[in-house]
Amino acid sequence: MRQYETIYILKPSLSEEAYEEVIGKFNAIIEKNQGLVIKTEPWGERTLAYELKKQMKGYYVLIEYCGDAALTEELERLFRLDDTVLKYQTVKLSDQVDPEALLKEIKATAGETEEKETVQEDEAADDTTDSSTEEVENGVQ
Repeated sequence: MRQYETIYILKPSLSEEAYEEVIGKFNAIIEKNQGLVIKTEPWGERTLAYELKKQMKGYYVLIEYCGDAALTEELERLFRLDDTVLKYQTVKLSDQVDPEALLKEIKATAGETEEKETVQEDEAADDTTDSSTEEVENGVQ
């Protein structure tokens, strides 16, 4: 399988539910065509560098996935047919990739991130407790 990254820009006039629906539709297309969605990052609404289809803003979405060339062709065909998509661009990241190994790596990275966040939250809670204890010991209330 090959690894791809696609950025597409949606019309800014859609509702949050409509954005989620469109993103879900494209993710489902990838999975239906024996692809594997690695990550989907909605970047939100941003100002465009130039006008696209009479729009000066757009809702950016980054999707990273694994699949074959036929999957990319089908996805881009559907981007062209969808009225909500202003522009898209696909980049091949790797010719040969093991999707299972990639998923394990991503889960390990996510686990490390969660551990760091938990440690930081615990440290913040400890700092708050320590400062209130010090104030009581010093006679400050």
